[in-house]
Amino acid sequence: MKLKDAAKLFPGGQRTLERWVATYKEFGEASLLPKSTRPLSQPNETPIRVKERIIELRRKSRLCAKKLNYKLKKENILIHDRTIGKIIKSERLVRKYRIRKLQYKYIKPTMLPGDLVEIDIKYVPGRIGGKRYYQYTAIDCATRWRYLEIYENGDNESSIKFLEQIIERATFSIRAIKTDNGTCFTNRYVGYLKSADPANPRLHPLDERCAKLGITHYLIDPGKPAQNGKVERSHRTDQEHFYDINKFNNVLDLKIKLRKWNNYYNDLEHCALNGKTPNELVLANN
Repeated sequence: MKLKDAAKLFPGGQRTLERWVATYKEFGEASLLPKSTRPLSQPNETPIRVKERIIELRRKSRLCAKKLNYKLKKENILIHDRTIGKIIKSERLVRKYRIRKLQYKYIKPTMLPGDLVEIDIKYVPGRIGGKRYYQYTAIDCATRWRYLEIYENGDNESSIKFLEQIIERATFSIRAIKTDNGTCFTNRYVGYLKSADPANPRLHPLDERCAKLGITHYLIDPGKPAQNGKVERSHRTDQEHFYDINKFNNVLDLKIKLRKWNNYYNDLEHCALNGKTPNELVLANN
């Protein structure tokens, strides 16, 4: 049968038959089996060098896609956040259990460095030399600038000493602090309301020190740690990126490594700061 006669009975058309016949003559019967028409390459595919750099940064720092993008921009690598997320996911470098959080629109007030500094205490995991140590943390709400210090006790004396060290180290003036209701920060629910003279209650030593320095001391509501959210979130970062991957021979080793970690944190890009570091924002407002 001639090809033009067969094309009259074939619904695919004469050109398809011509192509099939030419393929059969050149490559045999196996060439007529259906094959995928998916292209072997994508012209807009991310270069392999960029993928390797993303994977390297992710494994080294375990940062999210947005923070990785901030670092890549400084290396003149322009790529979208979602592309970075897909590469991380394809390499199975994401967490096994992820919870989709509800997104709320918050009205963020304009703040300057030192307008409000959150202070809290974190237990140093485990014991070093048979002793328990306490990490005091202060974080500025406007710039996310942090200062960390290790103490043997979480008492009133350590709290006052830490406040004085913050004032000494910070390059901006501190006008207000916010803490939880621990007895090392306040006696509001321990002795203040139980004073023998309710009209003239005895103040906590930290409150007295703040009054002398002209610093306002705010307290969060009982059982509401989310009101101190910035310092609580920074404690989680400390646990995942510092304590989980480091071991300490003694308290001096702990203090040295903690100081290096704090310097690294203050030079780290933050999503809340639109890719800027705390140190950059502090310098911009001085």
